[in-house]
Amino acid sequence: MSFPQKVKSALWSIVDAMAGSTASFVKNPGKDFSRNRKIGFIQMIRFCLCMESGCISHELLKYFYFNPDEAPSASAFIQQRAKLLPEAFRYLLKQFNLRFPRRGLIGKYSLIAADGSEFNIARNPKDPSSFHPPNGKSKKGFNSIHTVSLFDLLSKRYLDVVVQPGRKKNEFAAFCQLLDRFPYGGSPVFIADRGFASYNVFAHALENGFYFVIREKDINAKRLLSFSCLPDRIDQWADIILSRSSARKKMLHPHLAHLYRCICKEVPFDFITQDCPEYPMRLRVVRFQISEGIFENIVTNLPDEDFSLEQIKEIYRLRWGIETSFRDLKHTVGTINFHSKSPEFIEFEILCRMTLYNFCTIITMEVPIEKKTEKWEYQVNLSMAIKICFAFLSDHAAPGNVEGLIGQYILPVRPDRTYARQLRFQSPVSFAYRFV
Repeated sequence: MSFPQKVKSALWSIVDAMAGSTASFVKNPGKDFSRNRKIGFIQMIRFCLCMESGCISHELLKYFYFNPDEAPSASAFIQQRAKLLPEAFRYLLKQFNLRFPRRGLIGKYSLIAADGSEFNIARNPKDPSSFHPPNGKSKKGFNSIHTVSLFDLLSKRYLDVVVQPGRKKNEFAAFCQLLDRFPYGGSPVFIADRGFASYNVFAHALENGFYFVIREKDINAKRLLSFSCLPDRIDQWADIILSRSSARKKMLHPHLAHLYRCICKEVPFDFITQDCPEYPMRLRVVRFQISEGIFENIVTNLPDEDFSLEQIKEIYRLRWGIETSFRDLKHTVGTINFHSKSPEFIEFEILCRMTLYNFCTIITMEVPIEKKTEKWEYQVNLSMAIKICFAFLSDHAAPGNVEGLIGQYILPVRPDRTYARQLRFQSPVSFAYRFV
């Protein structure tokens, strides 16, 4: 059995095992999926994984080989889908990742990037939690959801995601939730941009025994180190004590008053209580130059005997891998083409597309690359690889030699290229005029 066949068998075996115990994955255990239907539990999960960007009726016909006697109606699919819980697809994503070991850095460490991303969904002005009224970005207004994802930078896999309404997003809370339920063990290093820097996030990582590398603003780095002006290069540990009060008489250690940092009551911090009014924390702050006159601050807890300042700089640079993965997840895999207006069912589709993305990258990373010239290193053309792997998974025009076919589509690696971000006009998403 070839490696792609092993990956495919592993994915379907997880779905089969889930079908043997559906109580954790359906809304009405003992009732849902208990009767014989055209699209049962296994077919439902498989179809959600293999569904492309066409309308539901077309996707059903295509999945059932255009046999109208076998294909259920769109209404039947919607009724069956409503019986499922998001936990079904979250469990599938987790179990599929656990089947294949992830790559590590410096032995025990792995690099996990966290970042947020917006998805425009069908326009619904009646939903205040996701509707953005007309503004400079949109003439008619639009609806969106916000996701915070964990992405393994070395194994190129999505590990988990939290989905929130676009107008009620809270990246701090989402990141803490992801840290608390991280199921993969080991010694992960969580890497995030400055939008995730908070004492509460640091504390959740420390309480779980995790490492982190998080970018910080200048003003917060000054406050953390008690500096009036930041030098061009810093690599220093800072001991602080967090408290809800700045009154010296309430301090348990008044002789260390210079170490106290007050957190106001409006700012969430989950580890200060009446029984524990103070929370000590030890953080490492590094600062380095990335270009002429531009500097970055990083807050971390990585041990300095294992990680130098230059290594931390390189680790943070690798965070950009999650940004490029969003592009492939949205456009190459087709996550932006949702088949529902409901945030619950949209979460289904995001989890399915992440599983499909992982299916493709697990296979792709084992493909041997033939070096055509001495000038460039080469990599797989991920867009073509995803299309080939998708055909292999869905058994539609499935290629015989998957690895050989993927290996024919390669691209040179051109390092040190930079492009300015493109700011795009936001428009509502429509279900009309789909054809693929």
